[in-house]
Amino acid sequence: MRFILAATAALVATSALAEDITTEIWVDNWFKVYANGEVVLEDPVSITTERSFNAESATFSVDLPAVIAIEAKDFKENDTGLEYIGSRRQQMGDGGMIAQFTNAATGEVIAVTDADTKCLVVHYAPVDVSCADESNPVSGEGACDFVTTDIPADWTDPGFDDSGWPAATEHTAADVDPKFGYDEISWDSAAELIWGESLKQDNTLLCRMTIGG
Repeated sequence: MRFILAATAALVATSALAEDITTEIWVDNWFKVYANGEVVLEDPVSITTERSFNAESATFSVDLPAVIAIEAKDFKENDTGLEYIGSRRQQMGDGGMIAQFTNAATGEVIAVTDADTKCLVVHYAPVDVSCADESNPVSGEGACDFVTTDIPADWTDPGFDDSGWPAATEHTAADVDPKFGYDEISWDSAAELIWGESLKQDNTLLCRMTIGG
């Protein structure tokens, strides 16, 4: 898969150099990757697919340095943040993401997810973990309330100001317990599993990082 992306004026001004970049990414459960505001890879497995864990990769051409933006979602049935609602399996889901970016010509890893990645949580639920024990959880009520943050229209653009966004939280493989596809990738030792502070209550994240800079 190859995408030819137009350089922005801001990047041209820094004497950008076009490179073929390979991205490899694993997310629980769904993701979309942008490079300089253009979609270069989207998880082909629907988030509604049960246990939709999978690793994906794509190679694209982009002027460096480039801004990578990733939308990542853990599955939730509704704004309660729960899954398997009404069954004995009712629970909060848990997320997790890891990605690396490699120079396709040389094989050099030029960027990975770690605490330097900026991630804004835009859906947090439930506000209290006791929601998962309720027999009739209702989104927006009591322990099953939720918090949302407006998504900036230009958040994928290279020039977007993410200086106020928090750093991603690094999580161990033991905490994330990644499955189905994670072991298909040979991850660089510097690549870290990241998410918001809460693997269970942070449901939708917007993340940004710069590669080749």
